Amino acid sequence: MATARTARTVVATALAAGLTVTALAAPALAAGPAAPAAPAAAAKKDHAATQAALRAAVVDGVPGAVAQARVGGRSWTGTAGERGGDDRFRVGSITKTFAATVLLQLQAEGRLDLDDPVEKWLPGVVRGNGHDGRRITVRQLLNHTSGIYNVTADPVFQEKVFGPGFLEHRYDRWTPAQLVAVAMEHAPDFAPGTSWNYSNTNYVLAGMVIEKVTGRPYGKAVENRIIKPLKLRATSVPGTDPTMPNPSSPAYSTLSADGNAPVHDVSELSPTLAYAAGEMISDSRDLQTFYRALFQGRLLPKAALREMTTTVDLSEHRLGAGYGLGIMKQKLDCGKEVWGHGGGIHGSLSEAYTTRDGRHSLAANINADWTGDTQAIIEGEFCGTFPEK
Repeated sequence: MATARTARTVVATALAAGLTVTALAAPALAAGPAAPAAPAAAAKKDHAATQAALRAAVVDGVPGAVAQARVGGRSWTGTAGERGGDDRFRVGSITKTFAATVLLQLQAEGRLDLDDPVEKWLPGVVRGNGHDGRRITVRQLLNHTSGIYNVTADPVFQEKVFGPGFLEHRYDRWTPAQLVAVAMEHAPDFAPGTSWNYSNTNYVLAGMVIEKVTGRPYGKAVENRIIKPLKLRATSVPGTDPTMPNPSSPAYSTLSADGNAPVHDVSELSPTLAYAAGEMISDSRDLQTFYRALFQGRLLPKAALREMTTTVDLSEHRLGAGYGLGIMKQKLDCGKEVWGHGGGIHGSLSEAYTTRDGRHSLAANINADWTGDTQAIIEGEFCGTFPEK
């Protein structure tokens, strides 16, 4: 395959950009061209390759891994190391799909237009060093074509929130306005609509737009429009609560791109550092329920789902890849096309993908951010293959 979504790939990207591994990691497809795929061995039976990928992650040093898959009405759960099948975990940027879904619902109700300028809803917020909310649309926030600087790329923010400073600042509370202000201290990456770059600031702003339109916290919109209707009992928008609900296993990080650095338990943190870009908590079962419902038309009208799945072409990074409105498309080594999102946050790397018809889905998590190959889990499940070493 063109790009393996591995913790090592994220580390390499982080080193090049001065980032730590967990900086609300972008899908690795955005990291640039990668090495060709390794040879693959066929799975002997259903989910065998998926289980093999979980075990391999633990061999590579991940404390625990979990995956759950559904094919039609059948469900399978696999674990390795210190992870339970029902464990809840921080899903990082998978939060973006929830936020984008809410905005598409609001548009379908006539309460906003995704082609509205950001300035209409957040006057004066996106200004400074060349940023101009009058020239950026809400749609461009959702598909990462706004050019707005990524707050998690700011060196001071990185050190305090994702580096060694995390241990001192893990419970600090950030407002969305503070996160945007950090980004506004830098120049834009490009003029709006002229290129693509993954920016967590886009979804901080998306959450703020939801709040302006609805008059309530964005998390309440997610709860009332998605979590409650789908009965996602393990899913939450924690807000300011730094704790993890049970059942869960610890999340571990080196707080460094150095995989040999000391390992820390980073389970507790202030979700405000991520907000609508990556604060949510869920489990493998709920994530599959969400993505299956999304693609089976239970959350959005057909026209809105078409808008969501209209993608920016990312073939220069991986053949067949694209980014829509809070959703990613990728073509796997075996030729299958899957839709979903990945998420990385302190000590937690997650994947949630489904086929376009919503009949075959997967959600997985590993509780470390310095090692482990989550793309191998995806390939194992949907292609039935596991790379030989």
